Amino acid sequence: MTKSFLFLSDFDGTLTDKDFFHVIIDHHFADQRDKLYDDWDKKVMTDLDYLTRLFKSIDRDQAGIDDDIDAVPFDPYAKKVIDLVKELGGDFVVISAGTDYYIKRIFEKNGIEGVKIYSNPGVYENRGIQLKVDPKGPYYSELYGIDKQKLARDLMKEYDTVFFAGDSLPDLKAAMLADTIFAKGKLQGLLDQEKKNYVAIKSFKDIEDYLATHEEEMANGSR
Repeated sequence: MTKSFLFLSDFDGTLTDKDFFHVIIDHHFADQRDKLYDDWDKKVMTDLDYLTRLFKSIDRDQAGIDDDIDAVPFDPYAKKVIDLVKELGGDFVVISAGTDYYIKRIFEKNGIEGVKIYSNPGVYENRGIQLKVDPKGPYYSELYGIDKQKLARDLMKEYDTVFFAGDSLPDLKAAMLADTIFAKGKLQGLLDQEKKNYVAIKSFKDIEDYLATHEEEMANGSR
């Protein structure tokens, strides 16, 4: 028996206005900022390798890194949407190619509970965040650490209707599986290239407005 509906969301750039790794670069690697952003844009290495190297080289105590996490601008409407999804009988799940280390702290700070997080495991170690990715895991990706498409496909099996929110290339293939896509930033252009319909958003306020006008559809779990 399938459940009512599932809301899948990316984290960095989707639930936040700025990626955590951007905060780290701007706060602690300002002298290398241009090169680091250029390396990311040109994909001189995989996203997983890039973030692994960056996060482990932060060189701050745990309290200092917590301060960096607290500086991430979290969408002020996100909790309202998460609560609404739950009220309507749906499940809200985060799938992120970042790390659960900062996602868990940000959720706790914002009073968000009961949200399943699928992301690259991270721990504080040696004055940085060490990613503990399992290459033998069922959703392992050499590029991102986590294969969002494969994960989304498995999660969707239990639901009648699936919503997806994302903002960039790692979200594309998973987004294409959803019934309704909420797209920010670069994901909009990528979906245009695929001739795939989506709801353009700037923040979760746009999602809140959309869901408020589709509550009956969501509650019924109809495709």
